[in-house]
Amino acid sequence: MKQRDEPLAEGWVQIVHTLPVDTVGGKQIMNCVNTEGAFRLIQSIPSKKAEPFKRWLAKVGYERIQEIENPELAQARAKEYYKLKGYPKDWIEKRVRGIAIRQELTDEWVQRGVKEEREYAILTNEISTATFGVPIKKHKQIKGLDPKFKNQNLRDHMTDLELIFSMLGEASTTEIARNRDARGFVENRQVARKGGEIAGGARRKLEYETGRKVVSSDNYLEIAGKVKKIGNTSKSKYKKNRLTNL
Repeated sequence: MKQRDEPLAEGWVQIVHTLPVDTVGGKQIMNCVNTEGAFRLIQSIPSKKAEPFKRWLAKVGYERIQEIENPELAQARAKEYYKLKGYPKDWIEKRVRGIAIRQELTDEWVQRGVKEEREYAILTNEISTATFGVPIKKHKQIKGLDPKFKNQNLRDHMTDLELIFSMLGEASTTEIARNRDARGFVENRQVARKGGEIAGGARRKLEYETGRKVVSSDNYLEIAGKVKKIGNTSKSKYKKNRLTNL
């Protein structure tokens, strides 16, 4: 493949990495690629059997260009993906709206000098902790998510109420950041806490009135290709999950 595809050969070390892998005979050094690297390798395969994958990659690339030109298409496709996975319509509407609110917040952070991925994670955790009373890592454990799978999206496993309070925390953070004209990571971290505290106060009031906790082990799990809502706050057990982020 490297002989046939000169650009592939030139960028080989960026695409393929040697990593120690546990095998029956002990640790072995093997050539490994991530998803992006695998797609690049597929492009270099001359076999007719690879043609369907190449056509699919071209289709996905075209769809991404369409979404850049018309962002509403991205929301429509997201709804369709969640529908195919078995999520109910009302949940999908909240989830997609939450994605839009999240995007608005991250755009605001970029304009205010927050750019590193690590800073995004810290700010998000500040909002979530103030909103739900538990950090994201603990929230994932409550949902029964496997910590080894870092690409699992907590929000894809939230209940309706959890999604609503997530949106309130992030929307509040965006408004406060604009009002205070927060600049840089430190100021926006303070704002993130304030935004989360607004949602957290609303959550506690609801819990007081209903006598039920908003954060629960209720989850949407992928079973036999379909997502089913299982359990309840008093009886459901933690379950391992292999759902990956869209």
